[in-house]
Amino acid sequence: MTPRRSAIQTYARIAATARHILTSDTLFRVGFASYLVEGLCDAALTAVFFVLLRPVDQVLTVAVVVFRIMATATFAFAEVFYFAPSLLLTNESYLKTFSSDQLNTLTLLSLNLYGVGGAMSLAFYGVASIGIGYLMFRSQFLPRWLGIVWIIGGACFVLRTFTFVLFPAIPGGILQAPQILAILLLAIWFLAKGVDVAKWEAAAPSPGLALLT
Repeated sequence: MTPRRSAIQTYARIAATARHILTSDTLFRVGFASYLVEGLCDAALTAVFFVLLRPVDQVLTVAVVVFRIMATATFAFAEVFYFAPSLLLTNESYLKTFSSDQLNTLTLLSLNLYGVGGAMSLAFYGVASIGIGYLMFRSQFLPRWLGIVWIIGGACFVLRTFTFVLFPAIPGGILQAPQILAILLLAIWFLAKGVDVAKWEAAAPSPGLALLT
């Protein structure tokens, strides 16, 4: 393939991306709103993990919270780049200084930066998940096998980030599967079995930590 033909195909792909965003603006904004909801739920889940796992090891639980906050903040920052194309592709007067090709290129660049930010956040999520898995393994009120699954999932998240950075040509999406499985298994366990409240309260250092029953 000649350089000229490759460049033409690249420009065509960029223009197609911009066209899809313009024709599906509502759907694009719904996607952004769903990410905002995900961030809110993630913050709430971090608080749940803190209350749930603090009796096992308070210092390690605080470290988990810090890493999860870093992960959520990194992904929230990346979401800005996700939303940017909806601003770049408007007809605002201040954008007239850019040609349509330049705006289309900036749109694709913004989406690529969003992807990079998302990949970076996985490292923080992964470290937090390893800590959560370890705390689950040590606890007496959650099954040990669930902790092992979370440790594996967290390690794969960290590996996914470094694969993205060091070996970008290697597809690494499959590395996210173990953590997704871990999250689903934990959700199913909570719905089906829940937490052994008696053992949790026995591990709690003070009555103030007791679960509401």
